[in-house]
Amino acid sequence: MTFKNVSLLVLVLCLTVPVFAQQSAAYTNNLVDYQKALSLYNNQQYLAAQSMFRTVGKSADEEILKSDCAYYIANCAVRLNQQNADGLVEDFVADYPTSTKRNTAYVDVGDYYFENSKYAYAKKWYDKVDEEALSRTEKEKFNFNNGYASFSTKRYKDAKTYLSRVENSQKYGSQAKYYIGFMAYENDDYEQANTYFDQVSDQERYQEKLSYYQADLNFKLGKFEEAIQLATERLDKGDESEVSELSKIIGESHFNLKQYEEAIPFLKAYKGKRGKWNNTDFYQLGYAYYKQEDYEHAVSEFNKIIGGNDYIAQNAYYHLGESYINLDKKQEALNAFKNASEMNFDLKIQEDAWLNYAKLSYDIGNPYQPAPQVLSSYLDKYPNTNYKDEIETLLIDSYITSKNYREALNLLEGKRSFEHKVAYQKVAFYRGLELYNEGHYLESAQLFDASLKEPRDPVYTARATFWKAETDFNLTNYDAALIGFKQFQQSGQMALPEMNNIDYNIGYTYFKQKNYRQATEYFKTFIASHKEDKVRLNDAYLRLGDGYFVSSDYGNAITAYEQAIALNEIDSDYPFFQKALSAGYLGQSSKKINELESFITRYPDSKLRDDAMYELGNSYVKEGRTERANTLYDRLNSEYPMSSFVPKTLLRQGLVFYNAGQNEQALVKFRKVADDFPNTPEAQQAVSTARLIYIDIGQVNDYAAWVKTLDYVEVTNADLDHATYEAAEKQYLDNNTNRAIKQFNGYLNEFPNGLHALQSHFYLAQLYFKENLKENAAPHYQYVLESTQNEFTEEALTRLSQYHLENKNWKAAVPLLLRLEQEANFPQNVVFSQSNLMKAYYQQENYNSAVAYAEKVLGNSKLDNKIRSDAYIIIARSAVKTGDEVKAKSAYTRVEEVATGELAAEALYYNAYFKHKEALFEASNKSVQKLAKDYSGYKYFSAKGLVLMAKNFYALNDAFQATYILESVIANFKEFNDVIEEAQTELNRIKQEESKTNASILTEE
Repeated sequence: MTFKNVSLLVLVLCLTVPVFAQQSAAYTNNLVDYQKALSLYNNQQYLAAQSMFRTVGKSADEEILKSDCAYYIANCAVRLNQQNADGLVEDFVADYPTSTKRNTAYVDVGDYYFENSKYAYAKKWYDKVDEEALSRTEKEKFNFNNGYASFSTKRYKDAKTYLSRVENSQKYGSQAKYYIGFMAYENDDYEQANTYFDQVSDQERYQEKLSYYQADLNFKLGKFEEAIQLATERLDKGDESEVSELSKIIGESHFNLKQYEEAIPFLKAYKGKRGKWNNTDFYQLGYAYYKQEDYEHAVSEFNKIIGGNDYIAQNAYYHLGESYINLDKKQEALNAFKNASEMNFDLKIQEDAWLNYAKLSYDIGNPYQPAPQVLSSYLDKYPNTNYKDEIETLLIDSYITSKNYREALNLLEGKRSFEHKVAYQKVAFYRGLELYNEGHYLESAQLFDASLKEPRDPVYTARATFWKAETDFNLTNYDAALIGFKQFQQSGQMALPEMNNIDYNIGYTYFKQKNYRQATEYFKTFIASHKEDKVRLNDAYLRLGDGYFVSSDYGNAITAYEQAIALNEIDSDYPFFQKALSAGYLGQSSKKINELESFITRYPDSKLRDDAMYELGNSYVKEGRTERANTLYDRLNSEYPMSSFVPKTLLRQGLVFYNAGQNEQALVKFRKVADDFPNTPEAQQAVSTARLIYIDIGQVNDYAAWVKTLDYVEVTNADLDHATYEAAEKQYLDNNTNRAIKQFNGYLNEFPNGLHALQSHFYLAQLYFKENLKENAAPHYQYVLESTQNEFTEEALTRLSQYHLENKNWKAAVPLLLRLEQEANFPQNVVFSQSNLMKAYYQQENYNSAVAYAEKVLGNSKLDNKIRSDAYIIIARSAVKTGDEVKAKSAYTRVEEVATGELAAEALYYNAYFKHKEALFEASNKSVQKLAKDYSGYKYFSAKGLVLMAKNFYALNDAFQATYILESVIANFKEFNDVIEEAQTELNRIKQEESKTNASILTEE
């Protein structure tokens, strides 16, 4: 050892061991222990060293020794990761503020944490260091460590400050430049990042990492060829994650160079961030496929972009629309173009999307808003478009083709051009026809009038004239109906289908006016030229026969009735019965009797059988065969106790006995009529005839006592009663409605139990009903019904049940309808009762009874399509309510065959529904498209159909269509809570599922 080295050792010892002025045994002992502790510390035996330093510190009196022990105790605590380590260091600094180890303590602790990669802890202690107290060499290490610790804890501003101080250091410069470059890269300062990376690119330790960053930097700087080259070179050397990112760089670079075919395999190789792509990723791959005209694959990528609302999404939805068009998927294209048209990130794309959306709305219909509204809105938004003429032409035509006539009328209001007036004439007509078919005659008449006020097209003028006349006929305005039918006949529009039966219509109108001579002429004309329409021909023969019959031309009446029977098109009981009566009026009594006897046997279920019995009994009486007559009358009373002929037969029997001098038997019959059938004309005649008998047999007191029990007989006021009633009746027959109402009310006030109370109540009810004062009519019909069976019962049952049905008072309507079904003589009233019973039972949730009556209605082979469709819809709805989907499907299929309007919309929805259940998703969507195009006016089923369509699209892996449709439903059909709830639930489910692979989708927690 040289002297120089010895001197150095002495110097080191002097720096290590404290020097004291006075030496003692205690000092010597502490010094030895201190050295042992220091040795343990240097050998990294920190726990033993800490214990010995603590012992030395406690016994030492010297300040320097105590200070150094405190320093090492804290240093050991740091290295032992003791909980109070930081506190011990802080205590050391606080207790020994003048210690030369103060700054060293901060650096040592910071370096310790740094070397153990605890950079946040290291940074905490580095921040306490007095940099000015460090040597130049210490500063270089301190700046790098502090800079790297800041870098690692994302404190890039501090990191750059410290690392910049050593970027030219021989020891730390390369690392500093790399990290400074990386921070520039992270902050999108690609030029600076590239500059720093270039300075260390020749160093092998950084080449692996730099190859990716430089490829990415060149991509972000728009140097796509360089990016492709650098990324390709690294592709075979990277791990799975790096290969994914490099593939993305290569793919996007080719994409930006419009090298779409080359881009596709690399874009597909990208695995996404944390296994998920975002909307931009799907857009780029979709667009690359689109440019290759691979529209199927383009759609499969574009339609994964859900809920996008930016420039990328608008482009994606626009090109998705074009892809669908190329695949002839117009409904899907409509949704995509609609979405793109609602964004304004690229105004040119927005306008072009609007144009396509408008054209498609015209072409296939629009489930969200009427096609005319879409076309009109496009012209409002782009008044100077080059497509103005084309869109205006489509707009005018769309008013008709959309079939949403109600909305179309609103859009056409106030439009003054000739083309718009032509359209208004047609739309008003079709809306009127729609209302007519739904039975809303007053409203339909207003629409036909509106159409006639714009007589632009002679065809629609003629048709509106005809249907206005039909409406007037149904409203019993026969005079106006006759004028309308004749005007239509004179219009010259012979090719119109309405012209086929115009003679029949005019004949029927004359018939209703009781102008039978004219009626028969028109029915004969119709019959001569309409041999194929068996149902209407049959009716024409019947009405022709009726016309002859009431005109007393019984020979011709018989001929007409026989022709109706020969057709055998509907039940022939009515013409057979009428033929028998006609024979009687011709004096052919034997023939009448034979035919009525035959009728009773031949038609056991006929509603006219009690009529035939009554007529036959009368004929027997006329022939003097009174015993046989009485037997038949008794049979009628037994088999048909509710028949209106019962009081008549009893009266007839009484008269037969009276004429035969059998007074006691006669009185029994007369008293039964008077007691059981009060307020009827038969009762009045029975009382009158019984009076004669009582007088003849000298029992006037008995008569008087009996009459007092009959509260409806007021003998002393009979003349006044008759006079008051006849005055009111005259006003009724003269069609003076208001006067008739007043006088009938006056009669009933004066004679509440009068001789003509029944007739007065009935006629008053009829007058109120005609004036649409149905609530006023109801109690008068009720009076008629509470009386015994009479000639007005059937009409009263029909009208009162109709009143309750219109007010949805099902509980009150049902018993009336049941009674009408049993008591009606006219087949149309039986159909009326049964068809409304099925509806009433359905409303009362009595589905079994509803179905039973619907099937009973369908058993009638001569129903019109409206009643037939009503019956099938009741069966279908009841089956849905009871979970019998097989039956529901069958019934809805039948509804679809015959229904119009809302029922047709409902049936079409279920057509789509059952196809969806059978996984026939594309077929189901076609049904929804038809629903949207032909029945868009029925918004509830349009909305339900759209939700179904969304489910179909998701099942077909088209998430865009599914979510966009559901969002549109939620935005546009807020009035239907059940539909909105279903749509929202389905939307949440789809988004939750799609968010597993698309990072751009936000879902509700």
